[in-house]
Amino acid sequence: MSNRADLIVGLQWGDEGKGKIVDHLAQNYDYVCRFAGGHNAGHTIVVNERKYALHLIPSGVLNPKAINIVGNGVVLSPKDFIKEISQFENLKGRLFISDKAHLLLPYHSEIDKAREKLRGKRAIGTTGKGIGPAYGDKVARVGHRVGELKDPQKLAKKIIDYFKINRVIFEAMGVEIPEYGELLNELKSYQEALEEFITDTTLILWKALEEEKKVLLEGAQGTMLDIDHGTYPYVTSSTTISAGACSGLGLNPKDIGKVTGIAKAYCTRVGNGPFPSEDLGEAGKKLRENGAEFGTTTGRPRRCGWFDAVAMKHAVRINGVDQIALMKLDVLDGFDEVKVCTAYKIKDEIIDYVPYDLDGVEPIYTTFKGWKNSKGVRDFEELPKEAKEYILELEKLSGAKIKIISTSPDRKDTIIR
Repeated sequence: MSNRADLIVGLQWGDEGKGKIVDHLAQNYDYVCRFAGGHNAGHTIVVNERKYALHLIPSGVLNPKAINIVGNGVVLSPKDFIKEISQFENLKGRLFISDKAHLLLPYHSEIDKAREKLRGKRAIGTTGKGIGPAYGDKVARVGHRVGELKDPQKLAKKIIDYFKINRVIFEAMGVEIPEYGELLNELKSYQEALEEFITDTTLILWKALEEEKKVLLEGAQGTMLDIDHGTYPYVTSSTTISAGACSGLGLNPKDIGKVTGIAKAYCTRVGNGPFPSEDLGEAGKKLRENGAEFGTTTGRPRRCGWFDAVAMKHAVRINGVDQIALMKLDVLDGFDEVKVCTAYKIKDEIIDYVPYDLDGVEPIYTTFKGWKNSKGVRDFEELPKEAKEYILELEKLSGAKIKIISTSPDRKDTIIR
């Protein structure tokens, strides 16, 4: 029996702090693989006071011994990827991109912004990066794959033909049709920068598992943004749950080992859509300021609120979570009381599960006594009594053990239980 791959998944609406945990764990892995999403993901990692913003490269890039894989489930913007790899010295032999991953090209971003504008008040609140249109093209079978960069002439011709067929739609949206010569030069520059990284990553992974290598899989965004199981239509365009790792990398369910779910000690959400435990008052403002809740990718202020244990129990079950990493506990320092949403009220009914539609759902809160001074603590026993009680209660409500607790952005300020 070959080795199994461990998995890290976001349990809320994204931005849970997956970057820090993947970076923390990646020091012990031979391979770190990204299975979904695009450069709408933003992982900020702080090492020795130097900040790295990763959007497409797996977080294992900071472990000089790890091999990093961008899987077929990712939509890859070559322009942004090239910019990102420039932060690092020689990555040859340490970074591979699946030839089956789909290309996200500048026109996808133009389409994304045009659609959001046309939606007006019904805008989804996308990052405007072109993720939805790129996944849309993939499903509509008119997309282009990374492997096609190996023949830029052929690819440029296919893209121009696509624009000609859909000219009326592009003109109505105000999206410019590229000029062949310019497009060809752009694709050639992508080929030149990326060709050495492009390969069949599924075969690499299969071989790694057969050779008993340690493999870590990471997704993007969070469970509540999953295309099927999130708050549709206010979701991302990919499968963000643990099941997405199989299709996004070419693995089967038996290849998956331990699943670590990442959650913040409170909740945030970016963009539009329902958010039952959102706090629009002073507490929400304080969470945003204390937690520096502004998007890594967009800089947008995040919507903030209390921990939602109903959504968490749902996420733990759907992902098969073995253990939880609880992030940003220190952000709750200094609150007199801390609230947790433990049930929902719809009309006159009280429920303890995530319904078909979260719109108009009222949170029912349980209140806990606040605490001070959890920042930088590295031993569970040294946490304030109230913080320990809070963690143990979240464990019961979520249905999974909280094994990792983060008490600051620094890699070292992490409690392992």
